[in-house]
Amino acid sequence: MDLKELESGVNPDIHWYYQSKKLQLISYTKKLLEKNNELTIVDVGSGSGFFALLLEKEFSAKIKKVYLVDIGYTEEEINETKNKKIEKTWAIPQKIENGLVILMDVLEHLEDDFKMLKDIKAACTVNNHFYITVPAFMSLWSGHDVYLEHYRRYKINTLTEVLNRANFKVANSFYLYGILFPFAYVIRKMDNVMKKEAKSYMKPLSSVANKVLYKVNELEMNIASVNKYFGISCVALGEI
Repeated sequence: MDLKELESGVNPDIHWYYQSKKLQLISYTKKLLEKNNELTIVDVGSGSGFFALLLEKEFSAKIKKVYLVDIGYTEEEINETKNKKIEKTWAIPQKIENGLVILMDVLEHLEDDFKMLKDIKAACTVNNHFYITVPAFMSLWSGHDVYLEHYRRYKINTLTEVLNRANFKVANSFYLYGILFPFAYVIRKMDNVMKKEAKSYMKPLSSVANKVLYKVNELEMNIASVNKYFGISCVALGEI
């Protein structure tokens, strides 16, 4: 989760984007827990830890451990959480077993996304799964990406290609926010033409606008897993 978006005053506990984005992740985790007695959550590039912490809250009794992995944590934060159920760390655990590794909008920030995936693969032993989201389509590239320091945006084929090279077994890949794609495309192209200042499009909204956007995208999330065509975000999930 990108902390720069939080600097804009966005509260993920109520913002339509994060509240709708979590739905597919929760659904996937629930399916995994139907086949597993417990899971270890490894949130790579966790930032505030929003997504991992909501999984712990939702499925607490079945979550054995939560690792929040981010180089931005202070030494004090690391020491305060050491060996606790929810532990902040600078590095990927040396051994991951019965785990769900999540990377929520992380790979686009890395010049070498393949290396990160290989490091995760090397740590995984048995019965591990992944859930990854990244921004979709270079045609949507704008000052938003520049501001958030992205290296790239992905399509299903480019995301699955790098995952396959790292020996991740992709079970499904799809797009989120397809209904918003045309609007985002027009707005970002106009901003590019006008050469507007690089900034995040993620802003707090009025309660009415926030509720409407959430409801629209909540409905889309029910069928998102079959959307292979277009969207603002790209998702891949499967086994490591």
